[in-house]
Amino acid sequence: MGTFLSPTTSAALARLVQLDVQLDAQVDAQLDADADTGSAPLERLRAIRTLLDALETDPATLAGVRAALEGGSTWEEVANAAGLKPAAAKWRWQGTDEEIAARQEAGRKRSARPSSVPTDLPGLSVAEAAAQLGITPQAVYLQVSRGKLASRTVELPDGRSYKRVFPGEQPVA
Repeated sequence: MGTFLSPTTSAALARLVQLDVQLDAQVDAQLDADADTGSAPLERLRAIRTLLDALETDPATLAGVRAALEGGSTWEEVANAAGLKPAAAKWRWQGTDEEIAARQEAGRKRSARPSSVPTDLPGLSVAEAAAQLGITPQAVYLQVSRGKLASRTVELPDGRSYKRVFPGEQPVA
């Protein structure tokens, strides 16, 4: 009987099992509890992450989702079994293979893009000011509204605007 996992996932699983057996053997062989186990724990952590990544993209996962739906399961049940919210499960697995691949590629492109918030704005963002002052962002807004902190709204040529805080300046009355 053949395996239902892809060769990549099977290899990642086999590597993790191999590392687990090796680390157990090392631990058993050590008499001194303080002895160095080398990089084995880090290798095992890398192997776990590799396996998780492989399982996430394994065709068996999508096949399992499709089989569950064809068997009468709801998106809520699929999401619960996968540890996701229904919207996230649908985003990952609803539609044709091409639609799923397009969504995943778009997600990868978005996550690789730098933030669209300019980094050369004057002053501090509300979050930065809150961290610097040791207060919450809501407290920053409150101090601004009470005239205890200086702030300005900076508008960019493209229409975006940002609230900027200037802790060292006197507020304008």
